[in-house]
Order: sequence, then C-alpha cells, then structure tokens
Amino acid sequence: MIGKVQSALGLILLLLACPHARSDAQTHAHAPAPSLQQVPAAELPPDARITLTLIKRGGPFPYRRDGAIFGNHERLLPVKPRAHYFEYTVRTPEARDRGARRIVAGRGTTGDVRTSGEYYYTADHYRSFRKIQE
Repeated sequence: MIGKVQSALGLILLLLACPHARSDAQTHAHAPAPSLQQVPAAELPPDARITLTLIKRGGPFPYRRDGAIFGNHERLLPVKPRAHYFEYTVRTPEARDRGARRIVAGRGTTGDVRTSGEYYYTADHYRSFRKIQE
C-alpha cells in the first residue's frame, strides 16, 4: 500500500513540475499572437483606404467611437500593454450601423498611431486580422 501511495505522489509531483502538463487555458493565456497574413494598402477596400488616410491625418473621424482603445482580448494581434491599440471604423455601405470592418492602429515605435506604420485590417469584427503593408 505504501508503495502505491509513494508512486501516486511521485506522479503528482512530476506532473506539477512538467510545464507541458498545463491545461490549454493556462498554455494559451500568455501565448504570442500567431503570425498574421498581410494585405497591401492598395488592395484594401476603398473605404478602408480612406480610414487609413484619416488615421494618418489625425482625423476628423466620422464615428464617435473612432480612436477608442482596442483591448486585443482575443490576442490575435501581438501582445502589447494596454492602450497600445486603437480602433477605427471602416464604413460599410450596406450596414445600418458601424458594420464589422475596422482598422486597428498600434502606437508602434513612434508612440503615435499617425506615424507608427502599425495597422491591421479586420473585415469580420475582430475574428481575424491582416497586417496592412504600406
């Protein structure tokens, strides 16, 4: 009986010490963002190119929520400190509201979304992103 208890305790200690034995939730909580597909700015929809130009000019923006902090809760973009990313609406002609399309701008190395060169496009309301190549 003592041998079985010792074996069980040994197995428990081994599992606790092994980083690969963590749950998926623990493993992915701090996982880096996956590599993103890229899209040339010239291939963006016309309304997205307009939004990108407005971001670089600092506005004026047509939607009240433009420039709001984007939390990156899904961690689809590279993990950065809070208030690194900001979201901007890309007009969707057939939508009755803001629609699903956005550009998310990061502060980049300049600290300013107007000049950062760090821009991401989503056509499906944050389910996927493509990094905009300029």
